[in-house]
Amino acid sequence: MRLLFTTWAWPSHLYALVAQAWACRAAGHEVLVASQPALAAEIGRCGLPAAVTGHDVDAVAMVRRYVIGAPRAEAGGRGGPRAAEMFLAHAESMTEALVELAAEFRPDVVVYEPTALAGPLAAAVQGVPAVRHLYGTDLMARAKQVLPGLLAPLAARYGLDGVDPFGALTLDPTPPSLRPPAAPPAVPVRYVPFNGGGRPVTLPEPGVPRLCVTWGHTMAKLSAERFLLPEVVRALHPLGVELVAAVSAAQVPLLGQLPEGVRVVVDAPLHSLLDTCDGVVAHGGAGTVLTALHHGLPLLLVPQLPDHAGHAGAVAGAGAGQLLPVADAAPRRLREECLRLLEDGAPRAAARRLREEMRRQPPPAARVGALVSAAGRPVRPSDN
Repeated sequence: MRLLFTTWAWPSHLYALVAQAWACRAAGHEVLVASQPALAAEIGRCGLPAAVTGHDVDAVAMVRRYVIGAPRAEAGGRGGPRAAEMFLAHAESMTEALVELAAEFRPDVVVYEPTALAGPLAAAVQGVPAVRHLYGTDLMARAKQVLPGLLAPLAARYGLDGVDPFGALTLDPTPPSLRPPAAPPAVPVRYVPFNGGGRPVTLPEPGVPRLCVTWGHTMAKLSAERFLLPEVVRALHPLGVELVAAVSAAQVPLLGQLPEGVRVVVDAPLHSLLDTCDGVVAHGGAGTVLTALHHGLPLLLVPQLPDHAGHAGAVAGAGAGQLLPVADAAPRRLREECLRLLEDGAPRAAARRLREEMRRQPPPAARVGALVSAAGRPVRPSDN
């Protein structure tokens, strides 16, 4: 069987597909990962065959325009149609080339992350099923009334009456407690952390509680002012806990002078750092949230983007952490919330319950058969 995986050029969206793509390859199926030019090298670093489709879209500029332009206190609000318009811009940049690639590659199924809307379009043109692979809480469910209309003009170019942006099947790596009630039905799959191909770092056992502070990749790209990690670390230092700042090489110049004793780890996969941590303080990105919960760690989340607010809200709703609005993230409040995270056993217990929910879900290898069935092919023993 041939599977065409696709995402627009955002590394964290790619990383969410890697475990399932490799599971399909390990089962003997042919896999190709298609994205815009900016992601081609990263796909290769994941060890997967890459195909370039379309042209790059300046997603950072688009996000900056609709978020940074708002007052800082409002940055955690809903982005609604503006975010959908950004996803449409990526679809418009990729669809023609993806349709051509699908005609050449002849996939049996197209697997796409939920915001890569060129995926279901190309699948519909090719006449094969499209399978959504979520990377976090299904926030696209709240746009279900908007997306078909946005895609209609693109679909019409190919003689299609319409395209279902939610595909024929959804694979969901989130624990059931984080799934919105209004989300479409989904097939659960175990979350396997993949945060990039950097060298893992093993930290020594700490003598005091240890918090990992990380701010993903997006916020530093938008604005140095929005990269809150340095000020969060400085605010938490008086607590007397060990602080691990997980950053990328590009973020190191933004750190400034950090307090003595802060451990800075550069370009290490996040999942390799968390075994000896007691909690995570972060921005609310889906990959960070699921990786922390994979380790059973409670989170303090300070979201600044609509999707980050959505993921953080799901965590808080499940009792596994706290959402702190950015307008309230003064040093004293940050310290109070972190102390609560470390001293109150309820968030840790909730995070561990979510970890057990995740562990009970079938691994990606066990979901290869679902993809084979979606394509209408007979399932082999190696696909289960």
